[in-house]
Amino acid sequence: MNFEGLDPGLAEYAPSMHSALDPVLDAHLNPSLLQNVELDPEGVALEALPVQESVHIMEGVYSELHSVVAEVGVPVSVSHFDLHEEMLWVGSHGGHATSFFGPALERYSSFQVNGSDDIRQIQSLENGILFLTKNNLKYMARGGLIIFDYLLDENEDMHSLLLTDSSTLLIGGLQNHILEIDLNTVQETQKYAVETPGVTIMRQTNRFFFCGHTSGKVSLRDLRTFKVEHEFDAFSGSLSDFDVHGNLLAACGFSSRLTGLACDRFLKVYDLRMMRAITPLQVHVDPAFLRFIPTYTSRLAIISQSGQCQFCEPTGLANPADIFHVNPVGPLLMTFDVSASKQALAFGDSEGCVHLWTDSPEPSFNPYSRETEFALPCLVDSLPPLDWSQDLLPLSLIPVPLTTDTLLSDWPAANSAPAPRRAPPVDAEILRTMKKVGFIGYAPNPRTRLRNQIPYRLKESDSEFDSFSQVTESPIGREEEPHLHMVSKKYRKVTIKYSKLGLEDFDFKHYNKTLFAGLEPHIPNAYCNCMIQVLYFLEPVRCLIQNHLCQKEFCLACELGFLFHMLDLSRGDPCQGNNFLRAFRTIPEASALGLILADSDEASGKGNLARLIQRWNRFILTQLHQDMQELEVPQAYRGAGGSSFCSSGDSVIGHLFSCEMENCSLCRCGSETVRASSTLLFTLSYPDGSNNKTGKNYDFAQVLKRSICLEQNTQAWCDNCEKYQPTIQTRNIRHLPDILVINCEVNSSKEADFWRMQAEVAFKMAVKKHGGEISKNKEFALADWKELGSPEGVLVCPSIEELKNIWLPFSIRMKMTKNKGLDVCNWTDGDEVQWGPARAEEEHGVYVYDLMATVVHILDSRTGGSLVAHIKVGETYHQRKEGVTHQQWYLFNDFLIEPIDKHEAVQFDMNWKVPAILYYVKRNLNSRYNLNIKNPIEASVLLAEASLARKQRKTHTTFIPLMLNEMPQVGDLVGLDAEFVTLNEEEAELRSDGTKSTIKPSQMSVARITCVRGQGPNEGIPFIDDYISTQEQVVDYLTQYSGIKPGDLDAKISSKHLTTLKSTYLKLRFLIDIGVKFVGHGLQKDFRVINLMVPKDQVLDTVYLFHMPRKRMISLRFLAWYFLDLKIQGETHDSIEDARTALQLYRKYLELSKNGTEPESFHKVLKGLYEKGRKMDWKVPEPEGQTSPKNAAVFSSVLAL
Repeated sequence: MNFEGLDPGLAEYAPSMHSALDPVLDAHLNPSLLQNVELDPEGVALEALPVQESVHIMEGVYSELHSVVAEVGVPVSVSHFDLHEEMLWVGSHGGHATSFFGPALERYSSFQVNGSDDIRQIQSLENGILFLTKNNLKYMARGGLIIFDYLLDENEDMHSLLLTDSSTLLIGGLQNHILEIDLNTVQETQKYAVETPGVTIMRQTNRFFFCGHTSGKVSLRDLRTFKVEHEFDAFSGSLSDFDVHGNLLAACGFSSRLTGLACDRFLKVYDLRMMRAITPLQVHVDPAFLRFIPTYTSRLAIISQSGQCQFCEPTGLANPADIFHVNPVGPLLMTFDVSASKQALAFGDSEGCVHLWTDSPEPSFNPYSRETEFALPCLVDSLPPLDWSQDLLPLSLIPVPLTTDTLLSDWPAANSAPAPRRAPPVDAEILRTMKKVGFIGYAPNPRTRLRNQIPYRLKESDSEFDSFSQVTESPIGREEEPHLHMVSKKYRKVTIKYSKLGLEDFDFKHYNKTLFAGLEPHIPNAYCNCMIQVLYFLEPVRCLIQNHLCQKEFCLACELGFLFHMLDLSRGDPCQGNNFLRAFRTIPEASALGLILADSDEASGKGNLARLIQRWNRFILTQLHQDMQELEVPQAYRGAGGSSFCSSGDSVIGHLFSCEMENCSLCRCGSETVRASSTLLFTLSYPDGSNNKTGKNYDFAQVLKRSICLEQNTQAWCDNCEKYQPTIQTRNIRHLPDILVINCEVNSSKEADFWRMQAEVAFKMAVKKHGGEISKNKEFALADWKELGSPEGVLVCPSIEELKNIWLPFSIRMKMTKNKGLDVCNWTDGDEVQWGPARAEEEHGVYVYDLMATVVHILDSRTGGSLVAHIKVGETYHQRKEGVTHQQWYLFNDFLIEPIDKHEAVQFDMNWKVPAILYYVKRNLNSRYNLNIKNPIEASVLLAEASLARKQRKTHTTFIPLMLNEMPQVGDLVGLDAEFVTLNEEEAELRSDGTKSTIKPSQMSVARITCVRGQGPNEGIPFIDDYISTQEQVVDYLTQYSGIKPGDLDAKISSKHLTTLKSTYLKLRFLIDIGVKFVGHGLQKDFRVINLMVPKDQVLDTVYLFHMPRKRMISLRFLAWYFLDLKIQGETHDSIEDARTALQLYRKYLELSKNGTEPESFHKVLKGLYEKGRKMDWKVPEPEGQTSPKNAAVFSSVLAL
């Protein structure tokens, strides 16, 4: 509401805005208000004004039912009837909000919203209440808890808000713009310009937004673009209030007079059908507020500030007999609102009193209100009686005081001492027939019990339970392991919530506010997502893999390079590893190693993820090494389980990861055998547990050296003795790798206890080292002290949280000795000052390795556990994505990516966060390798190729490959369409309310890809029409929608042009890299299933070209019928037909929109399209004679060619 021109006496309220906090009552308070009102010592009114029992409400006539005090002496600034519950909300000039329940106006809640500004408007939502103040928007629960607090610019002066839908809000005020706020993300999404001095009142109908300006104008704006469609110049002075109902708009305000502004007693009424004013309505009160109260007629309620209220018809004459008077406690009425049911009116006055007028004795505020939740009453003083005769009566109903003294019910210590259960006696028949060989007894099974049956599980065996290889699933198990609830929220397993639109409305930005790309987890065997990210952020590996391309159909290096290319192109959107995991599932060695998980095992978390990812780590390095070797010297696969290779130098992967070693076997006869080998990673070997019980300190470097230079006693063949003899096997290092990969092997409680013990010892040593100066909170970093002007060299004390659960060093120093020995020690930044730069020492065989990534296993029984990675992202990645040069640690949890402190990457709480894999890299690694990426895909991939199908003939060819003179150029148009088949059905559940919830979407696989020429003499003729061969089982061919029939994808019986997915993928990648523009219908889903990342400026999707915001998407079949007079997709879909039709639709779009220069005329065309679609229910009429693009002249040219 606009307060210009109101009573100047309002200025007197400013000094007493917070009089409720003063025990002395405000001078303006009416003494009659104090009757039967109790005040606490601070002087705040606690009880509402009582209503006399003799009040009689006449049915159908509004009269006062109740009056209550919201806040003594503080004017009420706004009132609002809750749209969801039977509640009335009021806000005061002091920024305080109060709610009242029901027609009796019982006080429900009361809380402070703003400490200095008045509440301008209130809006109720399903889960809370929105409060608007001068420059603040606050969303609070009905009980007073803050849901969000959105601060606006200090220069803003907001007056009104409008809820356009369930998640979008418009805010306007005395400035030249209106803000659009998304309530889901709490972010500003749009800023609309309006004329100065701004908008103070907003309304909405199904046709327009109505904006009331302080200049006296009312503007009608478009619902989609917010552009001004019409404008009414209502008053010459200022606008006080207006309302809209049906086709009528009524407004009241002030007119300019010689002496200033005067309240105009003529209401301006406008007909929205003809967009013109009708006869003004003269009223007998000074109108300050007005509302339509439609019951049987569209009557208006006009209220003055002095308390007079008049009802009249907007197109009739006002009758003085229809005036009634509200008796405000203060001199002025400040606010007015009407309930949704039109049965109740609320008035707020300048003394903080609220008056409720109703037309029935028992009114309801809403037609359908939900039940209001109230605080539970205290049950201590009114305990229910207990029946002692009931054996199952829970005694916990009796409240017991907290005490440290011994209770009468405590058992004596002798009766509560633990006593282990004795072992059951051995069967006498077994003892009788048993024969001893040494200390082992053998006896036949007497068959007295069933096979594998035992009487009970011993308590002692529980301690041997491997808590790291099993995750409890039952609720009982969760109670037995209370530490599992300690999992931090960002480390929990993330899932995608699917809606009717699939993934289109899922907010991935909520989980990832960086520009790096996450990976989606719903694909089978996506547990390796974290390791894919680790390999991607190794710059030499990323460049090497993207430069690799071979002819092998299922090459993991090629597929990983394609996935890395997608991660490079993405700007924060998640990617999928569909094609990579598809190739991974086809490799026999992966299945033999148990790396292929069934869907049920992956969902329930039955597999040991820590062991699984460590085996996968060894497998992928071995496989990449082999794929690189096969480019030059093809050789047989040597097994992912082993660690030996013939020659690791044959591939760059070998140079990066391989460590050359000498294995020495010394027999007790003195014979020594030396064998050279290499390994791509090391496994940690821990000291004996017996030595660890004393709390002995082991540096990580000591354990790492013990694991690299392993020495063990074992039985081995001796050529000299010609038999197996006890031998001592040692391992010496000849050459250190550039990337040191370590499998932690924390697979049981024994290794976990070792990590926990070493972390505790390291924590105590760190506290002792800093002399107890460790702070509880995090201090300034060294760079911050320098900025503050502190002297250089000041050591900052770390916080306690930064030192807990840390045993792993950020850097290690390794030195090769002259006698083939190896020295390993932990390395800190201070050591560089003492020993010198790492690069200077490399000449003497000294290397410094920095921690680059840690992969951890998250133990969580509720989700089955998960794998996440901490990765130190280098400068080159930040430079490409964000344009800055710095290094930062990030947490990668599938599509959740979040920057973290570096100490969090090495903190392992063994109760829920267990280390699995470590990656250390040599300092200055990137300078040793060529990091240039050359696109290995050449234009030859588009030329003609042979089909995999044995029965395919030239007469069945449906496309003509490109000639050399037809090679596409930048900006060329290519029509694209793809068809798919289903590999796994959708998993969904039906809720109790009848709605369907998708748990896991159906897994689709591309079956046919068609590309059509978009220009030239052969425009409309396909140059790619590939059917994709698949080795996986197809659940549903979707023949009605795809046109794919059983047998089309089988090389033995298919008559189609059959090829591999990799071959067609290379063709599309070349077209994307060359810069062509793809034209199609629904290309977003096509590219997603094909697993391609295409820049948005290279996609021309007819789904969005012929779409109006907030309207439904239109099918290609309907668009072709409406614009092209073509009837397509009769019985099945044909990708050639669909791609060619999409091209023709794009040409039609350019024609109708004049190449995009006349959007307004094209908007009219779209309106006609949607009107026609609604009339025909979006169905194409049945054709009398089938007409399709196949019958066009362009298709006959294909047959001729």
